Amino acid sequence: MSDHRRALEAVIAPTARQEDEETLPVAAVARRLGVAPATLRTWDRRYGIGPMAHTTGRHRRYTHDDIARLELMQQALLRGATPAEAAFHALRATTPPEQPEVVAPREGGPSLLREFSTRSASVLGLSRAAMAMDTVAIQQLIADSIDALGVVVVWNDVLRPVMAALSSRWEQSGECVEVEHLVHECTLAAMIGATPMVTAPRNPRTVLLCCAPDERHSLPLYVLRAALAREGIGTLMLGAALPTSALAAAVRRTGPAAVAVWAQLPRFAESALFEEVPRTRQRVRLFACGPGWFTTDLPDRVDRLDDLADALRRIESLVVAG
Repeated sequence: MSDHRRALEAVIAPTARQEDEETLPVAAVARRLGVAPATLRTWDRRYGIGPMAHTTGRHRRYTHDDIARLELMQQALLRGATPAEAAFHALRATTPPEQPEVVAPREGGPSLLREFSTRSASVLGLSRAAMAMDTVAIQQLIADSIDALGVVVVWNDVLRPVMAALSSRWEQSGECVEVEHLVHECTLAAMIGATPMVTAPRNPRTVLLCCAPDERHSLPLYVLRAALAREGIGTLMLGAALPTSALAAAVRRTGPAAVAVWAQLPRFAESALFEEVPRTRQRVRLFACGPGWFTTDLPDRVDRLDDLADALRRIESLVVAG
């Protein structure tokens, strides 16, 4: 159990009123917050920000107070905090003032604070460069951030918050769609530039990357390719909206160690496409990546990957070991 959870459970014991209070299951809370159920379980397990009344052997049920903490965590994430920092912020904000303060996460120490400062400065700098539509500054900021923090951290903690803010502004007022498009194109160029040529890959067989048929949101796939390449993993990028027949043909031609299929939107996440992937003499690992797959029933031979950090770890460990 995390230090955050111990501190809170010591001061917020479930009461009869809480037990009678209306609660929601994981799936309902995930839909309300717009995240995957697996993400909520991870936040609970790693950072102790879950249902306070949850005990071993019982299903997680979230009260209104639990959901309020999760919403505070989401707000902190959008401001550029890491999950650990966001959870600490949410837990501290909801600890009664007369009780001992929740202890801050120790992992990382001063280096963690420096990294948080770097991310915050990157988010602010990127936002300003984007609003000025300064292409050179945007790409330089992204490149410098990647050098300092790594590809996946920059994507999750710098680029996504900025893009989410621009998207929200466009939805609310109809403004800044041109800025959002510019940041998208600059991000794509930066990720391609951050992808080294892997001439001697650690994996004997390649990793095939593509989007589901009709799925054209391929930017996260370029982030994943860059992250894998920087770890010495060889990939074959087939990009957006790859027809199922073309995926099957590519597998027969290349005999990859793994196939990762990205789906951003649920309407493009058709699990039937995995049934069309031919079985080869050597096993091909199949991965469903992206939020589009969160509510899709997948065949037993397919692994669901919740986010890019998870995808990087899982793919690297499996294909290198294989």
